[in-house]
Amino acid sequence: MGRWSTLGGSLLFFLGLSGTCTGFEQENCTNYRLQFDRVYSVPGEVAMLNTTLASYDVFNISAVPYNITWYDSKTRQEISNETGRTAVRGETLWFLNTTLDDDGEYVSVLRTPSGCYRQNTRLIVELPVPGECGRPRKAGQTITKGVTDYLGCPLKEYISKLNSYKTTYSLMWYKGCVLIVDGNDSYSYEDNAKLKIDKVETKNQQSYTCTLTFTLDGTVGSVSESIEAWVNAKYSLTPQVRQPAGGIIKAAIGSTFSQLCQVFVPCVGKPSVDVFWLIQSDFIMETNPSERVYTSEKLTRSETVPVEGVWMERVLTISKLQEKDYNINYTCYAFSARGNPLSYFTLLPTDPDLRLPIGMILGNVAVLFIVSVILYYLFKVDIVLCFRRTFPVFYTNTDSDGKLYDAYVAYSQPNTEGFSNEVEAFVFHTLPEVLEKACGYKLFLAGRDCVPGMAIVDSVEENIQASRRLLLLYTASTFMRKRLTSGISSNNNNITKSRDSTENSESKKESDRSSNTSFDGGEENYPDSRQQLERLAAMHRSLLEGSLKVILVELEEITPAQLALFPESVRHLRKKQGAVCWWKNQSGAGRWRTCMRTKEDEEKGGQLSQTLSPSSSFWKEMRYHMPVKGKRAMRPEEATLLNV
Repeated sequence: MGRWSTLGGSLLFFLGLSGTCTGFEQENCTNYRLQFDRVYSVPGEVAMLNTTLASYDVFNISAVPYNITWYDSKTRQEISNETGRTAVRGETLWFLNTTLDDDGEYVSVLRTPSGCYRQNTRLIVELPVPGECGRPRKAGQTITKGVTDYLGCPLKEYISKLNSYKTTYSLMWYKGCVLIVDGNDSYSYEDNAKLKIDKVETKNQQSYTCTLTFTLDGTVGSVSESIEAWVNAKYSLTPQVRQPAGGIIKAAIGSTFSQLCQVFVPCVGKPSVDVFWLIQSDFIMETNPSERVYTSEKLTRSETVPVEGVWMERVLTISKLQEKDYNINYTCYAFSARGNPLSYFTLLPTDPDLRLPIGMILGNVAVLFIVSVILYYLFKVDIVLCFRRTFPVFYTNTDSDGKLYDAYVAYSQPNTEGFSNEVEAFVFHTLPEVLEKACGYKLFLAGRDCVPGMAIVDSVEENIQASRRLLLLYTASTFMRKRLTSGISSNNNNITKSRDSTENSESKKESDRSSNTSFDGGEENYPDSRQQLERLAAMHRSLLEGSLKVILVELEEITPAQLALFPESVRHLRKKQGAVCWWKNQSGAGRWRTCMRTKEDEEKGGQLSQTLSPSSSFWKEMRYHMPVKGKRAMRPEEATLLNV
C-alpha cells in the first residue's frame, strides 16, 4: 500500500509539472495567503513579484525537488513566458511592460512529490501624478545637514536578482525631473545603489528618483523608485571609541583595576547612543560598587570645539583581580543607529619586577669589576708571575731563539760618574745571587763575561745582540756630563784602577774610535765611556727599532731637578714604561747595606737578607720584566727569523 501511495504522489507531481492539472483550486495546497508586502508599479515599467514559499521555513528546499507555477487569480490561468509582456524565472514573475489591467493578485503554487503550497502576491498599478516627475508613492529618507550623507535606492532587490541572472544594467539618479550627473554639484554615484551628497544643505531637501534600466528576455525595460529626502538639522554621526586604545594592559594580581570606556559622538542635539562594557561576550550591567566587577553610570558631557558633539564615559572596575580575569578580552561597545564601533584590550598579569635584582646584580658586577681592577693594579706582577709559573706551556721556549743571555747589564764602569762600591756590589753580587742562582737567568756582566782583547764597540754590539733584555742601571750621577779622569782599556773590558801608559795609549785610540760611532743622533758621546755606548745602542734598538726591551733599574731616588739632567731618551723611556726602583726596598742610611752579603748574614748560616729573596717586591717586578721561561716549542720559521 505504501508503494502505491508514493507512486501516486510522484505521478501527481509530474502531472503538475506538465500542466495537466485543471486548476490550482482543485489541489489541497497549504495556503500561506496574501503576502504582507505589496508591489507597486506604474504603466510602462517593469514589475517584479517574488514568492517566499521557496524557503527552509516551508520545507527542506535543498533535499526535496520542487516546481513553482504562477497563476492569475482573476482568470485562474497559468502565467507563462510571453515576449514583451511576462517572464517566469522560478520564484519570480516579471511584468516587462506593466498596464493598468495587470493590477491584482497573483498566485504562486509550489509543488513537491509529497504536496503543494500556495501564496498570493498583490500588484498595485497606479497612474503617475499629473505634473510631477517620479513615482506616485515615495519612500522617505532623512539626511543630515552639514555633513556628507547618502540616499539609498529602494531597488536593491531588483539589482540583486539581475546580478543572479548575470544581467547588465544601468542606474541613473534624478533630482525632480533633472538628471543628476555623477560628480557635479556635490553629488556622486556610489556603489550599492547609493547617491552621495557632500555637505548637505537645506536646498537638498527635494524629491529624488533612481531609475534602473536593463534587458530581460530580449526586452528592454526600466523600473523606478522615488525618495522624499528630508534634511535634518539635528544629527548624530557614527560614534568614535577613544578609550581603550586596544592592545594589552598589564595589572598585578590582587590589585584593583579600573579602565575608562570613552566614546565621542559628533552630533547636534542629543544623540541616541548607549555605551556598554563586555567581558568576553557578556554585557556588564551591574553598577553596584559592592560587587567585585561593576561599571559606573554613564556620564555625558557636551563640547562645541573643535568638533561639536557629546562625550560618553563608563568606567569598568574590578575590585580585586583574580587569575580568571587574565588573558580575556574586555570590550567597550557603543550602540547607535549609525553603527556599533568597539574597542577592546586584553588584560595580562604584570611582569616580575626585576629592577631590584637586576640593580643588585649590576651593582655587584660593578663592585666586582672595580675590586678586580684594583686587585689587578695592586697585584698585577704577582698574578702574571703566578700564571707564568702555573701555565708555562702558554709561553714559547726561548732556548732556541739564538740568544745567549737573558739580560745584558749596563752599569757605570769604575772611575766614571755614577760608579761606587755599592753599585759594584749590586752588579757583581746581588744580581747574580738572585737572578742567576735563585731564578735561573743568565746575565751578561761586562766586568765578568767580556772576551779579553775585544774592542768595546764590538763587545757592546755583539753582546747586546745576543741578549733578550737590557738592564740599564743608573743613579742620580750616572748621566752627569763630566770629563772622565781615567782611561778605558780597549784590550780588556775588565776595569782596573791602575793603568800603564801603554794601556792609556790604546784606550785613547779606542776612545777616539768609539767617539765617532753614534747610536742616538741627538746626544753627544762621552769619551772612554762604555756605559754611554750601551745606553745609546739600547735606546736605538728600543725606541727606534723596537727590537730590544730595556729595563730601567733605578738604584737611588731621583729628584725632579736631577731627572731634568738625564738624556732625553732615558727620560722618555722612563715616562713611557717606568723604572724598577731598588731604593724603594731600602730604608734610611742603610739602603745599600743589603746589596751584598754581610758578616751578619754569614753568622745566620749564609741565608740571604729579605731584599735578596726572589719573593720580595723588587725582585718580583724584575722577574715580571725578564723573559718568560716557557715550555712551548718554537716553530722553525720563528727561529729562522730570530737568527736573521
